[in-house]
Amino acid sequence: MKADEYKEPPPQAPASDIDDDEPGVDAAGDDKPVEWRHGRVDGGQHGQRLDKVLVALAPEFSRSHLQRLLEAGHVRVDGVVAKASSQRVRAGQALELGLVPTDESRAFRPQPMTLAVLHEDEHLLVLDKPAGLVVHPAPGHWQGTLLNGLLAHHAGAAALPRAGIVHRLDKDTSGVMMVGKTLPAVTALVRAIAAREVQRRYRAIAAPDRGVVPPQAFSVDAPIGRDPVSRLRMAVVATGRPARTDFEVEVAAAGFVGLRCTLHSGRTHQIRVHAAYRGLPLVADALYGGRPALGLRRQALHAFELALRHPVDGRALAFRCEPPDDFGAAWAALRLQ
Repeated sequence: MKADEYKEPPPQAPASDIDDDEPGVDAAGDDKPVEWRHGRVDGGQHGQRLDKVLVALAPEFSRSHLQRLLEAGHVRVDGVVAKASSQRVRAGQALELGLVPTDESRAFRPQPMTLAVLHEDEHLLVLDKPAGLVVHPAPGHWQGTLLNGLLAHHAGAAALPRAGIVHRLDKDTSGVMMVGKTLPAVTALVRAIAAREVQRRYRAIAAPDRGVVPPQAFSVDAPIGRDPVSRLRMAVVATGRPARTDFEVEVAAAGFVGLRCTLHSGRTHQIRVHAAYRGLPLVADALYGGRPALGLRRQALHAFELALRHPVDGRALAFRCEPPDDFGAAWAALRLQ
């Protein structure tokens, strides 16, 4: 590829002058190119696929990202917009490529949001996470996550791994969670979780298979890994990582059970997987076989209690978090049966 011209992006404003838009991106939308690269197809590239030739023009981007730019109309061949990755190029053709940042690169930026703060000091932040809020950016959720909110909440978050997030709640799980605000705090919290020195308790509502109410107290000690059939799910599999959840039945009525759940490990979807494995799919947890009921349209899971020692000064801390209206009403309905 012979580079006819390389245009540097426009100078960026000082950080204090930058608003929520990506530096250099037109405020009308993040999908507009911030830079155009120009080149010409050489003899060695004659007859190659267009997407392969684009890699030579912008080698710092993945081929899949360049294909997305092509599909979005950001590639021109001899001045004509091209949209077929498989298009064959000819020697001498002029190429223009409009570069747009990857979703991943645009994910880690501040986005002010209202945070329900239960406790905050120099080192530790404890929050009440609402249902529907994604904790960490991931495919399909690159913006509007708790991480984005933390980056806007305090300047030190930008220097911390995952902005200080040391554990997660699923998108549709509500409740209390902790975040480190300094590197010593993040390190101490991660170690405390690994040593099982942090107590995390949840309430859940399940609909037992065949209506069989489980014992008053029981444990599920079974390894969890990726479901071999569906990549969207986790499952109890022999090759999974060790996981244990303790369950207590707090209320049982009308074909439902209200459970108190205590985690002894922190695997993805752990309570939901262990409950379903025991024949207790959570209400409205469609991913693991639960059906909507009791007015709930999201999985019936709420993190209501967190107990730990302060990561820096060591004092004992405990936090309880009242459930949101939908879960609270469902739980109250069980008690009234």
